[in-house]
Amino acid sequence: MINQNTLLLDNSAWDLVLNANGDIAMASAYYSIAQDVASALRTNKGECIYDIELGVPYYENILGKLPPLTYVKAQLEQQALTVPNTVRAKVTFTGFSNRTLVGECLVTDTDNNQFVIDL
Repeated sequence: MINQNTLLLDNSAWDLVLNANGDIAMASAYYSIAQDVASALRTNKGECIYDIELGVPYYENILGKLPPLTYVKAQLEQQALTVPNTVRAKVTFTGFSNRTLVGECLVTDTDNNQFVIDL
């Protein structure tokens, strides 16, 4: 059983959620990995002031640069694997619309649970 301490975030606002007692809610063990991977994929390289190497190099090498899709895919999969208890990550792109690349990341944890995270 995986035990991670992750604050639960609202899916649409990506902000903290309160539980029934009015306390900050914690994500379940199962959900915490999916949420942590989703957070990792949204992190820009250099954004975390305590570890500026964390994050996807969106501004450095992706946005406005038109890199090969294989590069973008590799960067996202590598970032997903930085989350503890994540053993596999496979990114699949499904479309490109209004300058937005659409896809998903299939993540497998150490308990062999699988999660699909929309990109």
